[in-house]
Amino acid sequence: MPTNSSIKIRSLVHLFKLLPENERIIVDVLRQIAIENLPSHCKEKISYNVPFFYGNRSICLIWPATIPRGGIKEGVLLGFWYGNRLNDVDNFLTHGTNKQIFYKIYKTPEEINERALKKILKEAVKLDLNFSNLKRR
Repeated sequence: MPTNSSIKIRSLVHLFKLLPENERIIVDVLRQIAIENLPSHCKEKISYNVPFFYGNRSICLIWPATIPRGGIKEGVLLGFWYGNRLNDVDNFLTHGTNKQIFYKIYKTPEEINERALKKILKEAVKLDLNFSNLKRR
């Protein structure tokens, strides 16, 4: 993978070609869980060279370490844009230096706890629906 941050990934196929197998598997599993658990009005796009999910506002992103400027050296980061507003009673997410984006880093596919991930995605969807109500005011 080039370390040059000028790379422009335009598709998932392009992204998957650049990733080492372990990151590719983790990204694929996380994407599938997100797609299956986000409502139909939510969309996926490549933004900042990584998979990015949004509804009324940004919901989450999946950032492999191979892609420059993600802030991690290994694994795959699953970040929630409004993580600081989520009701994370299980302390599933890490509260790093960013005040808003909370995240979980996966170094192996086996670390993915689908039940916990579904729970936090449900919270993120609930929050995103509140953003819809704000638009109507």
